[in-house]
Amino acid sequence: MADAVVGLPDAALRLLRKTKPMVLTKEELISSLQNEVRILLHLASKIDRDKLDYRPTPKQRSTIELLRYLSIMGPGLVGAIKSGTFDGAAWGAMVAESNAKDFDQVLATIESHSATYAKELGAFTDADFRGEVAMFGPTASRGSILVFTVLGGCAAYRTQLFCYLKACGRDELNTMNLWGGADAPMPSQ
Repeated sequence: MADAVVGLPDAALRLLRKTKPMVLTKEELISSLQNEVRILLHLASKIDRDKLDYRPTPKQRSTIELLRYLSIMGPGLVGAIKSGTFDGAAWGAMVAESNAKDFDQVLATIESHSATYAKELGAFTDADFRGEVAMFGPTASRGSILVFTVLGGCAAYRTQLFCYLKACGRDELNTMNLWGGADAPMPSQ
């Protein structure tokens, strides 16, 4: 960093290191997570209820199991990241509650995530995002863990759901469904 700001006094360099901004603003992070909810619900609307038990291999989650996991993953991790501690017992209770839900209840829970992200992350300060915690590996800022674990996880798992849909014969689904959350023809090239 010193090479990029040659001539700044050491005190200014220390201040810059302490106040590294997040790549995303708080509003952009919340909006991105809310968009993930929107796209996930769009993809879930394409599920044939007769195929909720589909699983690519015996050891992978079924479609309903994947959705149940997604119904707790984001908000559950936001709470853990906020506190700086992953509570295995609390996570287990969320899993048990989710496993008791049917398809419609799972979708209603996922739909509630938009408001949850706005409330929980809206309460974060810039210092909260920059605060470092040791979770799931090396110490990192809460902001980076939120982006890599929650936002990245949402994109990864919705891609898995998209692959399940394609494997179940939903050949009409395309990149617009996966990344835009919309039924639309692919743009011509």
